[in-house]
Amino acid sequence: MARRTKAEAEATRESLLDAAEAVFYEKGVARASLREIAHTAGVTRGALYWHFEGKADLFQSMLERVHMPFEELVEAIPDEQRAEGHLDEIRLACLQAIDRLERPQYKRVHAILLHRCEFFADINPVGMLAELSREAVAATLPRFEAARSAGELRPGLSAEDANQLLHATLRGLIHGWHLDTSAFSLAETGSRLVDQWFRLVSADG
Repeated sequence: MARRTKAEAEATRESLLDAAEAVFYEKGVARASLREIAHTAGVTRGALYWHFEGKADLFQSMLERVHMPFEELVEAIPDEQRAEGHLDEIRLACLQAIDRLERPQYKRVHAILLHRCEFFADINPVGMLAELSREAVAATLPRFEAARSAGELRPGLSAEDANQLLHATLRGLIHGWHLDTSAFSLAETGSRLVDQWFRLVSADG
């Protein structure tokens, strides 16, 4: 019985997060009400507050469902796409991220964070984006340093510069795509551009 209750509680929590995504996307975070989110999920406000402290907690939990730590992306690289070095491992992890971003849930949540979230109470979208960026930059730097030591980067390009340049390129690519997702396929065009970027910085490029 306890297992069933735990499973039901988890299902309710996921329903609330799904509802939050839908309402945040439709109305924006500031204008979305917890009452409407609870109604969309088919539960009471009391049930919502049992799972989440408030809108900020709900919003943060929604983001965590699509969080993509670098090491997780590395682990997701298919066995048949074995990396041929440190630089290639970063490339393959980037392709994993780009593929996920075009999936409906990832696409919707990132659109909310980029375009439908204002400064509101404890929600600071700029701060959240900055923290995600810092985390990503810190995670890939050791790989670029290893690539530099192994002679994989083009002469004159430091690991630090290559790392910052990669993330600036990815941020621009993803932001541009979110401005008009019908303009091009991120999975197809984005992957091709990422491959081209790595050829440009590679010692063998």
